[in-house]
Amino acid sequence: MSISATRSDLSAYLERFSVDTVTARLDDHDDGRLNAFEACCGRHLREGRGEEAALVHEGLDGRITHLSYAELAAASERLAGWFASQGLGEGDRIAGMLPRTPSLLIAILAAWRIGAVYQPLFTAFGTDSVGYRLERAATRLLITDATNRAKFDGLAGCPPVLAVGGPDAEHGDDLDWAAALEHAPIATPPPRQAPEAPFLQMFTSGTVGKPKGVAVPLSALPAFALYMELAVGLEPQDRFWNMADPGWAYGLYYAIAGPLLLGATTHFCEAGFSAEVARDFLRRHRITNFAAAPTAYRLMKASGLFDEAHVGLDLRRASSAGEPLNTEVVSWVEQALGCPVMDHYGQTETGMTCCNHHALEHPRPVGGMGAPLPGYRLAILDAEYRELPAGEPGVLAVDVARSPAHFFTGYTWQEKDPFVAGYYLTGDVVVGHEDGTFQFAGRDDDIITTAGYRVGPTDVENSVLTHPAVAESAAVGQPDALRGEIIRAYVVLRDDAEPSESLADEIRRQVRERLSTHAFPREIEFVDTLPKTPSGKIQRFKLREDAADKAAIAP
Repeated sequence: MSISATRSDLSAYLERFSVDTVTARLDDHDDGRLNAFEACCGRHLREGRGEEAALVHEGLDGRITHLSYAELAAASERLAGWFASQGLGEGDRIAGMLPRTPSLLIAILAAWRIGAVYQPLFTAFGTDSVGYRLERAATRLLITDATNRAKFDGLAGCPPVLAVGGPDAEHGDDLDWAAALEHAPIATPPPRQAPEAPFLQMFTSGTVGKPKGVAVPLSALPAFALYMELAVGLEPQDRFWNMADPGWAYGLYYAIAGPLLLGATTHFCEAGFSAEVARDFLRRHRITNFAAAPTAYRLMKASGLFDEAHVGLDLRRASSAGEPLNTEVVSWVEQALGCPVMDHYGQTETGMTCCNHHALEHPRPVGGMGAPLPGYRLAILDAEYRELPAGEPGVLAVDVARSPAHFFTGYTWQEKDPFVAGYYLTGDVVVGHEDGTFQFAGRDDDIITTAGYRVGPTDVENSVLTHPAVAESAAVGQPDALRGEIIRAYVVLRDDAEPSESLADEIRRQVRERLSTHAFPREIEFVDTLPKTPSGKIQRFKLREDAADKAAIAP
């Protein structure tokens, strides 16, 4: 049974809202403690829903596998029994580098079944990235497959490896996944853990400097469930597909934990992204509720494959997170996919905190971030950490004492202190509106100051994207002796467009007309691709470095 909320006005919902009530619905023990396996799987069996599908997986060969909640529980309890036989238990970090397969889901639930902490490793990580994370977390066990096994060769202090597909000739000491799954089911009940006990060991994406550890506590479960129900609008009958990779926060939080908390069916597409793969998967599985990063929507739009796609789709709701969703893309989704798309904001540290909610009515200014997720109070702060009134840009912060759903208490190894005067500082520059909604402006270090004006890159990028020839865009500040900075836009064109100075002039003129005479890109560079993190976020710091280099050599 999912958390129940009728589509109602946000303010009316808040009058009856209680995080404690949400927590009680996720756990039927009523003892003030939690267990992630119980919340995501065990309780569904006790409520008589064991035969309902937890996962629908489509493999690279096109074969489709269904995994019910009862089957998921049985397999994960056998693997949990093997974990326990290896001396693993509460608090131990168990890492997984696996593609989106049933084995991944079973491994995660098995870790939670013994009270261990699951640690995701993205399949595109190289040796340095995985080595740092494994050493930092003192990881006790690594689960991977033949495709990814070589990434761990030569690592000093690599933990024991449980190999999906079994050991190969080069790794004869690896442990066999199939044998582990034949172990007797664990006999002891799932450990009841304190709400502050971690169940996920995340790392920030680390675009600048070393990634910081984020140990996600069990107290995050109510916030995950609220996001799925209120913002994503997930309902029991939905066929849900979150395209995000579970090696990252949005995929792990909201393609696995979130839908399982609500007893819904999540879908895994093992194939890599392409517009054609996305279109065919949406049709083949009759997906009704869909989530993806803005990059995916932009590429789907640019492909031209979706222009009439809504005729063969069953979509009724779509969501986006990771970066602001361009208003032109919002209109395209409604026309081409035949459903509304809602933009959502969050971080690895906090989960999703500000959303355009599918299940709640509230003002939705064009291009806005939305309203705070129930359980959070958000504020805009100036340089002295004083709250700013509506209309003035500042750093977005979480008012911790007045945010009962907030769960982040600090980085795992105290790499940085993100708290000031009772606020958690997101580092994102935002503008608040009188109606209680928020508008994203950019990262604090992404803000462009040109001729005394502070310009958010998002506004520039959104305006550039309205040109029909543009597929993707990123804007940064380039050092300039006269103006301090000028705006430089890096533009990826659609396949049917050719770069030219006349096209650059068209784009400049359009942005000038849509924004202002100071907030247009004086420099436009056409590029094949934009630098991105593995999770799809544009790495503007690399573009700033490039722009600074070009400014240094300019006559």
